[in-house]
Parts: sequence; structure tokens; C-alpha cells
Amino acid sequence: MRLQGKTALITGGTAGIGQAIAEAFAREGTRVVITGRNEQRGHLVVDAIRARGAQATFLAADQTSVNDMRRLAQEATAVLGPIDILVNNAGIFPFAPTSQVDEATFDAAIATNVKGPFYLTAALAPQMAKRGRGKIINITTMAAHVGIPEMALYGATKAALTLLTKSWATEFGPNGVNVNAISPGPTRTPGSEGMGEGLDQLAQTLPARRVALPSEIAEAAVYLASDEANFVHGATLPVDGGRIAV
Repeated sequence: MRLQGKTALITGGTAGIGQAIAEAFAREGTRVVITGRNEQRGHLVVDAIRARGAQATFLAADQTSVNDMRRLAQEATAVLGPIDILVNNAGIFPFAPTSQVDEATFDAAIATNVKGPFYLTAALAPQMAKRGRGKIINITTMAAHVGIPEMALYGATKAALTLLTKSWATEFGPNGVNVNAISPGPTRTPGSEGMGEGLDQLAQTLPARRVALPSEIAEAAVYLASDEANFVHGATLPVDGGRIAV
């Protein structure tokens, strides 16, 4: 097992990519805490992981609340002990023409996709640095690197997280903390269901010519969380079917 004995906190771990990462980490020997907006779904994910003999816990938290992010860091540490791996995965997907994005949607996207990861990292990264080790993995998107119609706000929030990845690498890397990101392409998850046929149409712009499975993103997260990536700092790993390469 590549992550035997490690502890991990995964935001947005109740479905989609976050769930797949939690399951992959647990399979590799990690004790996981997941958080998300849907408590019932969270407990179902935890029960499924436990049924396979691994350790998992669900903690409810509001990603848009600074106090909740600080509380989550404390509660996860109380459950697991020191956190070895943080995955900032939770996010919302406000796809709409720029002229149709209202202020409430704009503020929610910034709060969920940028403020939440910022303050959760602020709570946990210094502890990792003090211990001289840790892994932080930010889940971004190919829309942070290429212009896609109706994804301006979503892409901008994830572009901010991409820059935070680089900044945190310089801030915490000298103390043994690896901060990296994964940039997925179109992936079939509950969050992308609203795109309908548009998801498959977007996939046709990729060299891979298909939509990704959440498990394919999760395997990249296992790599970045493992000792195999100890010399990887501030990188964004594209798992996007080749989209930003062409």
C-alpha cells in the first residue's frame, strides 16, 4: 500500500472526484475524513469505505465559512491525529454567460472555490510545516488554463487556486510540505450532470475524445500524495485527456 498509515482530509468527498479520491486513499491504507454539504451522502460513502475494512469519518462543514474551515481542521485532527494529506476538492460549477451571472452566484463561487481552500490550508499547512512533512493537493480544472465559453467565473476561481498552489509551494515547501494541483478535464460526476450533452461535446475537443472517470483523477491524487512525488513542488498535473496540450 502506497499510503499506509497516512491520514487525509478530503473536502467535497461525498460524491464525484472527491469520493473517488477518498476511496482510492483508503484502498492504499489511508485513514480518511471527508466533508461535504450532503450529510446523508457523506455517511453512505463512509459506510462503503468501512465495509471494505478501511477507516473513514464524515464531518459536516460549510466550505464558505472561515469559522467552519478552522473548526473542520481542529475536528479532523482530533479524529485522525496530525493530518498528513489535505485535498482541497470541494467546489461549485457556475456555468453561465458572463452577463447572466448574478452577484449571489459570483460571491458563492469565490467563497466556495477560493476562500474555503485558502483558510483550510491556512489552518493545516503550518502544522505540516512544523512536523517537516505533508501533502496538499488542490483540484482545479482545465478551464483555469484555456478559455471556454460560459466558464469564465468557474475558470477564474480555479485559476486563483492554481496560483495559490504555486505560492503555497514556495511558502511551505522549504519545510517539507509538497503543494501541488490536479487539473481535470471533463469528468462524469454529479456536479457535471447539469451540462447534459455539452459534457460529451466538450470531450470531443480533447485528443482522448472521451469523458474521464473520477477514478482516473483519483489515481493522480494517489501519486501526488505518495512518497513517489516527494520532489514535486508547485506543479499542476493535467489529467484532461490532452486538452491544454493542444
